[in-house]
Amino acid sequence: MPAGHDFMEKTKYKYLGMSDQEKRIPQPPLELPADPNCPRINLPKPNALKIPPKDLRRAIEERHSVRAYDKKPISLDELTWLLWCTQGVKHTAGSYATFRTVPSAGARHAFETYILANDVTDLERGLYRYLALTHQLQLIDPDPSLHITIAEACLNQDFIMRSAAVFLWVAVPYRMIWRYGERGYRELHKDAGHVCQNLYLAAGAINCGVCAIAAYDDDVMHTILKIDGMTQFLIYLATVGKMVNQQE
Repeated sequence: MPAGHDFMEKTKYKYLGMSDQEKRIPQPPLELPADPNCPRINLPKPNALKIPPKDLRRAIEERHSVRAYDKKPISLDELTWLLWCTQGVKHTAGSYATFRTVPSAGARHAFETYILANDVTDLERGLYRYLALTHQLQLIDPDPSLHITIAEACLNQDFIMRSAAVFLWVAVPYRMIWRYGERGYRELHKDAGHVCQNLYLAAGAINCGVCAIAAYDDDVMHTILKIDGMTQFLIYLATVGKMVNQQE
């Protein structure tokens, strides 16, 4: 049986046993802990951002994938806007759940957002992780050549190197599996679509284009991100950059 068909068949409800939630096993944390040895950057408050309004219908009609970017940086405010629109925490229910700017099955929100900063004002180049609960960035890897390594791992999609930033969404599957068992893997892929669509629509308000990327060498990317590919794995990524010939 083809692997894809086997996955869909084996994750039907009739094959599922009790979930860990039903077994009263404590749930996993809402966010991976921050590295105490890596510096953090406080981001501007979401309600203080001055982002021009954009009509939703126009944003939807103009949405398309953009692979050519102007040689201009995006500002830290603009990056913050995109982070807020894709994983911003509106409020929490204690240590049980977060309610964010995107939907997620059972409010599990099983993603950690990494940012490859290529050209962001007031932000040194390198790889960061967005700490959604405290609305901060944490520098993970300051290597300024990561844009080359990541482009190569994404099957030589060179526009990655010309983008201002790359969003990399890493799934922490147990956060979802704890509630839904193996069927949770289905929900992870649905959630990735919700997040990336928000990125496309939010980017239009700041004259940026986006291109979602699903073609990459999983093992190489996991090595770059220093994750094991099982308890954490890359599920999706997308480039962001200023639109070419776009009046500002």
